[in-house]
Amino acid sequence: MFRQVQHQIESTRRSIEPNLVQFVETRQPVIWLLASGIGLLTGVAAVLFRLAIGAVQWPWLRDVGENVATAAAAQPWWVILLAPAAGGLIVGLILRYLLAARRAGTVADVIEARTVSGRGLGLRQGLIGAATSAISLGAGASAGREGPVVHLGATVAAAICVRLQLPDSARRTLLACGVAGAVSASFNAPIAGVLFAQEVILAHFAARTFVPLVLASVSATIISRFWFGDVAAFVAPTYQITSLWEVPAFALLGVVAAAVAIIFQLSLKITDRVARSVDMPLVLRPVVGGLLVGAIALAFPEVLGVGYQATDAALTRQLPLVVMLSLLVAKTAATAITLASRFGGGVFSPALYLGAMAGGSFGLIAASVFPEAASSQGLYAILGMGAVAAAVLGAPISTVVMVFELTGGFALSMALLLTVSIANGLALAVLGKSWFLAQLEDRGVVLQEGPHKHLLRLKRVGDFMRAEPDGGAPAPDDPVLRRPDTLETALRLFDTHGADRIAVVSPGDERVVGWAHRVDALALFNRELVATSEEEHR
Repeated sequence: MFRQVQHQIESTRRSIEPNLVQFVETRQPVIWLLASGIGLLTGVAAVLFRLAIGAVQWPWLRDVGENVATAAAAQPWWVILLAPAAGGLIVGLILRYLLAARRAGTVADVIEARTVSGRGLGLRQGLIGAATSAISLGAGASAGREGPVVHLGATVAAAICVRLQLPDSARRTLLACGVAGAVSASFNAPIAGVLFAQEVILAHFAARTFVPLVLASVSATIISRFWFGDVAAFVAPTYQITSLWEVPAFALLGVVAAAVAIIFQLSLKITDRVARSVDMPLVLRPVVGGLLVGAIALAFPEVLGVGYQATDAALTRQLPLVVMLSLLVAKTAATAITLASRFGGGVFSPALYLGAMAGGSFGLIAASVFPEAASSQGLYAILGMGAVAAAVLGAPISTVVMVFELTGGFALSMALLLTVSIANGLALAVLGKSWFLAQLEDRGVVLQEGPHKHLLRLKRVGDFMRAEPDGGAPAPDDPVLRRPDTLETALRLFDTHGADRIAVVSPGDERVVGWAHRVDALALFNRELVATSEEEHR
């Protein structure tokens, strides 16, 4: 009996020990500790960012809170017209002389940085970009504050990783921790923060990343709640679904939300291309854009800034149909002009805003057609808010949870899931990708084709070549490669010429500096694919 017990203990030890060894070797305790610290720092950064927006608002609105439209209505018309332009002048000077990329950072930059394990996000440029976005939004630019905070959180995480010799998978996890903390602190939505980081940034759900993301998310939320209190971003009444006969209406709302999301994204893209085609000094672009936004705000002050006051009014049934339909057009135009003019800001808040207006309008129309069966317009505003945001962000799961946490509307799960799924599916059917992936594609970074395609374009000949300089030159008809050439280029050249090795030449004198072997190229490709698969499933 004693021997059997001893044998079972030894067998259990042998089964547990490798797991613990791997846990320590992959530095998970360090990652957990760093994740908590990143969450705390990101929470502080999110609070400071919101305070900075309020500080810029105060000189012209005499208000530091969310009631921008009400404060703007009390100001002279020339203040509303000129304040965004004045802020645009400051933004233009920063773009010209301080920001290397000539624009503030976005969520797309974070996704791109994830592909190279967080490298490329400089702390100094990240802080300047955050300041640019705070000035933009405080001056009335029509954009969201969550995107800049996500970039700031990722920048903080990347800065912490710079001096630590962590594996690339750990760096990617910590980068996502910065994002999770940013979303959680911005929306007071810790669950949505975790899911957004997995769904959009990491683009996979792995068990090993869950604990660090939760630690970062909870830490950031604690900081946010300590400063702002434990309140939802939007205070909406408790709505109930009136009848199951409304299910077709929920599905139809999904179609409407998809149309709004598609038009919004196309407006952003077209306006940006038109702005790029105009020959104008970079410093003046935000000034002109600010004047245009200010002109729109003379008629519709609700478009200024983040726009949470108008969104909240739609959720609480305070806006008539004509106003909501008008704000749909005005906000789309103002946001497109804002981002095309190089103001800092994101698309989170505008997507929520447009969804609330579209859903609220749909609810009023449905109530006029079926007065006894239709639920409140506020319920439809909540559904529309989630549907348009999911279709724009390409994040249906985290958006559903985010809407639950923002509004406390957990009783609407069936309707929200249906509306969000239809809107997201139709937007993908038409556009093929989310707004973030579309931004990356414009830069030549294509991720939706799968990790294998991205690896072929990410890895270079210099990553696997054998440095064997002989000082000679290849024959005129021989194929050659260069260090910056992609793995995809090398494999195609191997296949075209049937060669087992190809000379790698210097860019200047075309002398042989090494050799690229087919077997080395394939071995690198296979290693990276295996590492990617392991990371996504552990």
